[in-house]
Amino acid sequence: MRHASLDRRSALAAGLALLAAGSSRAADPGVSATELLIGQNITLQGGKNAYGVEVLAGIKTLLDEVNRGGGLFGRRLVLKTLDDENQSAKAEANARQLVEGGAFLLFGSLEGGPSTAVAKVAEATRVPLFGPMAGSPTLRRPHMSMVFPVRAEHREEFRALIRYGASVGLRRVGFFHADSEVGRLHLANVRLAAQENGVELGAALPFKSDISDLQLDDLVAELGGQKVDMVLNHGSAGVYERLIRKARAAASRATFLAVNSGSTQLAAALGPLALGMVFAQVVPSPWARKTAIAREYQEAFGRAHPGREYSYGSLEGYLTTKALVLALRLAGAQPSRAGFVKALDGATLDLGGVRARYRNGEHTGSEFVDLAMVTREGRFLQ
Repeated sequence: MRHASLDRRSALAAGLALLAAGSSRAADPGVSATELLIGQNITLQGGKNAYGVEVLAGIKTLLDEVNRGGGLFGRRLVLKTLDDENQSAKAEANARQLVEGGAFLLFGSLEGGPSTAVAKVAEATRVPLFGPMAGSPTLRRPHMSMVFPVRAEHREEFRALIRYGASVGLRRVGFFHADSEVGRLHLANVRLAAQENGVELGAALPFKSDISDLQLDDLVAELGGQKVDMVLNHGSAGVYERLIRKARAAASRATFLAVNSGSTQLAAALGPLALGMVFAQVVPSPWARKTAIAREYQEAFGRAHPGREYSYGSLEGYLTTKALVLALRLAGAQPSRAGFVKALDGATLDLGGVRARYRNGEHTGSEFVDLAMVTREGRFLQ
């Protein structure tokens, strides 16, 4: 009997081993018994992109916390990061390299151009892209079944800023935007938001990255000639800073508002000229403790980086990574790419004061937008 029992146990063990081996062979790339590989293309520019550096710090803070707790379903979450140098062509090449290198999914890109390039690779290879941190409308329309943004798009920021402007009596908006296809899509969304709030689009102000000082002077003159009383932006924060400085030097009385992109850097560069300026933000205040996600982030980030300043970038990285972990949890203990996509169909991820929503044919993500005003000390009051 003892030998028969041993034989049965041996046969059972052998069968389980075969099943495990079969399961391993059938698993999608990037999934092993002990690890899940996440491929990330992000704009760091060798450390010169301050926002990218902060985002990555927030991402790693949460991943390290998860891995110290045993990982997810017993698997460590391993991040492989490539720097696209803020170049769309390099972002596309990086994404293909990550997929070919066995990443289970793509995650956490920055900037509209690079993120859109990575999204195209995701669609072409049928590898999910989760959490591109860019506000471009091209990440949502037309719908891409493999792309899952978390942060709100710029359209929601334009709405919030124009609504604010209208509430304080501003009635003619100027839109300073990149002279590109995406910039023109943003212009259409600003026009729509203006109509929704009874505001006129007074001036469209397209620019190229190499815009000269004389061309900026012409745009400032157009603001005055069109009686524009508020200005919104899309595109380079550095170029927007130059426009604001020239407008103030010309005694323009227009109110300058801004989207979240580069907000910390823009406010710091403007110095006293930023006082009272209102920015849209797509995450809660990283310095306040009003939301569960901010409190959780502060505690984790403080443990990981004692003495380091909280920032919008590191909170966005932390929040987006929390959304990824929740999505992977929904995908289950034996994840597949198809299962990951299916698990998000109809899902709402509660991130602690911010919710990200996904439906078949509509990957909205979050619609959270709040406004922050720059104080005399150069801080953001949100």
